[in-house]
Amino acid sequence: MLSFTFLKYMDVAPRISGLLSQRKCSGLPSRCASMFRVPFTADRYNVRRRDYAKLSEDDLRVFRDIVGDSGVVTGPEDLEFYNVDWLRICRGQSTVALRPKTTQQLSDILKHCNTRKLAVCPQGGNTGLVGGSVPVFDEVVLSLNLMNHIESLDTVSGTLISQAGAVLETLENYASERGRVVPLDLGAKGSCQIGGNVATNAGGLRFLRYGSLHSNVLGLETVLADGTILPFGTNMRKDNTGYHLHHSFIGSEGTLGVITQVALLCPPKPSSVSLCFLGLNSFEDVLKCYDETSKALTDILSAFEFLDTECYTTSYQEHNVSPPLKPFPFYVMIEVSGWNAEGDTNRVSSLVETLMNKNLVIHGTIVNEPSHMLSLWKIREGVAEALTRRGYVYKYDLSIPKREMYNLVEDVRKRMGSSVESCSGYGHLGDNNLHLNIVTKDYYPEVTKQLEPYIFEWTRKHKGSVSAEHGLGFKKRNVMQYSQSPQAIKLMQRMKELYDPNGILNPYKVLPDSFPS
Repeated sequence: MLSFTFLKYMDVAPRISGLLSQRKCSGLPSRCASMFRVPFTADRYNVRRRDYAKLSEDDLRVFRDIVGDSGVVTGPEDLEFYNVDWLRICRGQSTVALRPKTTQQLSDILKHCNTRKLAVCPQGGNTGLVGGSVPVFDEVVLSLNLMNHIESLDTVSGTLISQAGAVLETLENYASERGRVVPLDLGAKGSCQIGGNVATNAGGLRFLRYGSLHSNVLGLETVLADGTILPFGTNMRKDNTGYHLHHSFIGSEGTLGVITQVALLCPPKPSSVSLCFLGLNSFEDVLKCYDETSKALTDILSAFEFLDTECYTTSYQEHNVSPPLKPFPFYVMIEVSGWNAEGDTNRVSSLVETLMNKNLVIHGTIVNEPSHMLSLWKIREGVAEALTRRGYVYKYDLSIPKREMYNLVEDVRKRMGSSVESCSGYGHLGDNNLHLNIVTKDYYPEVTKQLEPYIFEWTRKHKGSVSAEHGLGFKKRNVMQYSQSPQAIKLMQRMKELYDPNGILNPYKVLPDSFPS
C-alpha cells in the first residue's frame, strides 16, 4: 500500500553528534590514542623514500624564526593529528608541523624548504579520503589552520575573499548572514577548509545546482615551491587576458603550489528550501524518479542523492538515529531551493504525488523546517563515517553513466561474495557520482587485488572517471591512466617540473610513480 507524509515540522531524530569533530583552528588539535595503531603508509603500501633532505635542528631554528615557537609543532602526540588521515588508513612519519599565519610566512617556509630540498605536505582540515593530506614519510607538514581570516564579501557582486584555512561551515554561515550562499556543501564542512576544497576540486551536495569549483572560483593567491607569491590579479567573472593560471591549481592537490587565498562567487541565498526523503524498490525506479524530477523541477533542483539500504541502515544504526522511513532497497533525497515558498512546495508535492501514482515511490516525507532537514541530511552525510566504524573501507569515488551506476555495485558484490563484510553504494546521481564502499574487518592486500584493477577497468569500459570528486591523492595516484591518455599524463608531469622543479610539494601524490614511455 502506498503511503506519503508531508511534514512541515517533524521529530525525525536528534542531531548526529561527532560526524566530524570540529577542530579548533586556534589551538592544537589532538587525536585519540587509537590513532597510534594505524600502520605507517610507507610500510603498508611498500613505498620507497625519494632523495629529499632530512630535517635538522638548524631547519627548526629557521622555522621558529619565521613563525615563532607556537607555530612549530614537534610533540609526538600533537603530530598524530597531522600524520594520520581521517579514515585512519594512512599515517606519515613527520616530525614537524608548521602553522603560518600569513602568506609571507608561508612563502618564507617554502623558500627555505626548496633551497634545502625538504619535502613538504600542505594540509588543510585533513578530511581527505585518498591520503592526499598527510605525509607518507617525514615531509614537513604545512598546516593552513591559522590562516583562517575571512577578508570580505561584496554583497552586490557576490565575491567572497578568504584565507585558505577558513572552515567551510564558517564561510557558509558568514555568507548566509549576508544573503549569499557558498556554492559548495560537504559532509565534512565542520572541519574541511576552503583551500583544501579548492585544491582537491571538491564536488559535494550542491554541484548539481551551482557546478564545479572551476565555475565558481574567480581567483586564487598561491605560493609556488620556491616561495614565489602569485597574487590574485582580477577577480572579475570575465577576464580574457591570457592563460587562466589559477585553474591549474584547482584540483592539483597541493602538488603545484599552496593556495593561500580564495576569491569565490557566492550566489544569492534562496529564501525557501524543501527536502524530500523517499523510499523506492529498485535502482531502475531511482533512474525514472530522477528523470521525472529533472523535468518537473529543473529551475529549483539543488540536489538529487541516492543511497542503498546498506548505507541507510548503517548510517542510522551507527549514529543512533531513529530511521525516518521503514526499510526499502533504495532511498532518494531531493532538495529544491528557490524564492517562492508556497509555489515551490506545491510543485514538490505534485511531483511526489506523480511519482507515487506511477509506483516509483512507495513511501516518503517532505520537510522544510531547517532543523528537520539537517536531521535528514545527517543520515546521508553520515554514511562515510558510519561505514568506517564497521571495519576497513575500500572506497571508490567514481563518475559513471547513470544507467550503469549501480550495476558496478552489484557486479562487485557478486565478485567478492562472502569474502567481505558488505558492498554498498550511494552518491550524487544528478552528476553521475557513485561512492562505492567495500568493508572488511581489516586491510587485506588480497582483497585489494580482487578489487583492483577490476573496478578501474570496469569504469574505463563504461567511459567513466576513476576519481569524480575526491581526487587521486596517495591511494589513487597510480590509476590515472584509466581516465587520462599517456599524452595528458606526460603534459601533467611537465607542468609539475615547471612549477616545482625540485619536486618538494606533496610528493607521492596525484602523479603516478612511473610515466608512459
